[in-house]
Amino acid sequence: MPATETLDLCWGTGRRKTAVARVRLRRGTGRILVNGREADAYFPTERARFTIRGPLRAAKATNKFDIFSKIVGGGTASQADALLLGIARALVKLDPEIQPRLKEEGFLTRDAREKERQKYGQRGARARYQFSKR
Repeated sequence: MPATETLDLCWGTGRRKTAVARVRLRRGTGRILVNGREADAYFPTERARFTIRGPLRAAKATNKFDIFSKIVGGGTASQADALLLGIARALVKLDPEIQPRLKEEGFLTRDAREKERQKYGQRGARARYQFSKR
């Protein structure tokens, strides 16, 4: 018996830059709520809306689950990427057989790039003040 029949509710956590998404999946009709609002109202860009549905399309589960998530930190693009990772991780917990497909699409890879800190005596992380010989 597949894991999908045994579990009714599943959690997943996704992170990107400073955004953290706590995702809860439940069997339902495909509704996505982000911080109490519909995902289409929460994310202003079409790219973000398309991004968050990627794992569901790969798992062929577009209208099978309701998704409830709380996202803190970051901007809209990094929040969308954090939500994508959280959804993918929760789907793998529900059905481990879809992991190879999600991994192949790159949905289970955590993007570890963070903002480099600004160093003292400089304008930014890498940028320096202009050197003057005289």
